[in-house]
Amino acid sequence: MMKLDDLNDAAAADFVALLDGTYEHSPWIAERAAAARPFKSLAALKVALARVVREAGIDEQLGLIRAHPELAGKAAVAGELTAESTNEQQKAGLTACTPEEFAKLQKLNADYNARFGWPFILAVRGPRGTGFTRAEIIATFERRLRAHPDVERAECLRQIHRIAEIRLNDKFGVRPELGEQLWDWAAALAAHSETEGFLTCTYATPTHTAVAEQLMAWMRDCGFDEVRRDAVGNVVGVYNGTGDISTQQRLLTGSHYDTVRRAGRFDGRLGIFVPMLVVRELHRAGRRLPFGLEVVGFSEEEGQRFPADFLGSSALVGAFQPAWLEGADAAGIMLRDAMQAAGLPGTMESIQSIKRDPSRYLGFVEVHIEQGPVLDSLDLPLGIVTSINGSRRYTGEIVGLASHAGTTPMGQRRDAAAGVAELILFTEQRAAAVPDVVGTVGMLEVPSGSINVIPGRCRFSLDLRATTDEARDALDADVRAKLEEICQRRGLSFTLQPTLAANAAPSDPAWQARWEAAVTELGLPLHRLPSGAGHDAMKLHELLPQAMLFVRGGNGGISHNPLESVTVDDAELAVKTFCLLCQNTADLS
Repeated sequence: MMKLDDLNDAAAADFVALLDGTYEHSPWIAERAAAARPFKSLAALKVALARVVREAGIDEQLGLIRAHPELAGKAAVAGELTAESTNEQQKAGLTACTPEEFAKLQKLNADYNARFGWPFILAVRGPRGTGFTRAEIIATFERRLRAHPDVERAECLRQIHRIAEIRLNDKFGVRPELGEQLWDWAAALAAHSETEGFLTCTYATPTHTAVAEQLMAWMRDCGFDEVRRDAVGNVVGVYNGTGDISTQQRLLTGSHYDTVRRAGRFDGRLGIFVPMLVVRELHRAGRRLPFGLEVVGFSEEEGQRFPADFLGSSALVGAFQPAWLEGADAAGIMLRDAMQAAGLPGTMESIQSIKRDPSRYLGFVEVHIEQGPVLDSLDLPLGIVTSINGSRRYTGEIVGLASHAGTTPMGQRRDAAAGVAELILFTEQRAAAVPDVVGTVGMLEVPSGSINVIPGRCRFSLDLRATTDEARDALDADVRAKLEEICQRRGLSFTLQPTLAANAAPSDPAWQARWEAAVTELGLPLHRLPSGAGHDAMKLHELLPQAMLFVRGGNGGISHNPLESVTVDDAELAVKTFCLLCQNTADLS
């Protein structure tokens, strides 16, 4: 098996020869990456190779893509593939296609080449490394055939990097066993769902309870000293540190296990599995830290069933509102009744009793899938969160005058939809003018609209976010002022109802620095970025210093979607980073 020292110490030509076959018929990648030596880790080598491709010209990138064979194509039939490609296509079962599957793939290959001008690229061994089924390959082929050429070119390159990663693992005899365990836990937990064929797990349902019970069983298997479900359904596991348990401090960590409807497997749950594996490895080694580790699977963060969110983390910081217990879901079931049906007390007394004493904790750290495209576009497995965006949300309606589309002159119209359209464009332009500020109109509706009637009403939503409260509030003020100006100029009226206001949660400098030190120790470049999505960490921020680590999401960083994905290699790096964070914190204790 190859060793990293072999590559670091080799002459440039030998370095290229040792990496032969990693990137299909493209030795120029290794030639350019050689200058970045020495590599501290295999992960650092992977990032350096990917960076060469990212910084190459479009013609070189297209040449790399075109160097790859079609899946189950003519070269495969003729036995003309490289040894690496032959092995991969065989493992995916592409050499055992039925006549119908083979004909389908040939048609897809032809359609794809006609649309894009290059072969379809897919790392057929997939994020788990064990391979997609032929049905999954065909479904992915069909989905990506509809993509924009620029998007598809970038996806092909990311798939090539995944192919290279798996080939490097084989060359080095590396198996990401921790990442595989995390991936398998995610798959097993996803089997519990309220909807067949998709993952849905909302608060205080039988599915939700089953997930909690499974997490507790796994925590016990990992070696936690204490495992329980608390008054709001949070799953809590404690791994004691050295010294007196009654006085020792703890590091608090975790994320949520509820999901949106038709969710992915890793949103929230990744941040529970990572510290569970850290505890498992500590327990297997017979090691204790100078502080305790408390891992919380928060029971509710998504706000999918009841008119409140962050129920789990709000209880820990003492922010659970009594009125929430009287809120009802779409079926008219009150939160209090749903909690009691799920075996929870459903009383404010019990909920208030689980508020944490900040003096007992060192801080709160969270690992989370990025839920965005930044890390994936930069070919980086990990990122350091600088701040969780503050946000303001509204639902609104502009009212004009519904009138005949043919008889009303353009200068005499009171078009409500046109007013909202102008607001959408302003929001987009205003947000784009300031770094790390975003604005979105995600819902748009013309009630009782008709093709030949000028819209008299138009409902809309507003979602305004920024890394600081000052930037958020400035955007908010400008958008609301523009709404008033548009309506006055166009002869319209409006209503605007606030639905959410959340302050920004900047990362604690000391804990952010610890995450950065751990990532650097793995030989990976640092990339800092804000979180545009809300997380449990933003609630814990009200009580404790907090900082987050992001893990790259596949498929362009898509989340809240069944396509949400994390590779076992990236998951492995997340676990190792958390281990280093704990060790570095222990060294400072």
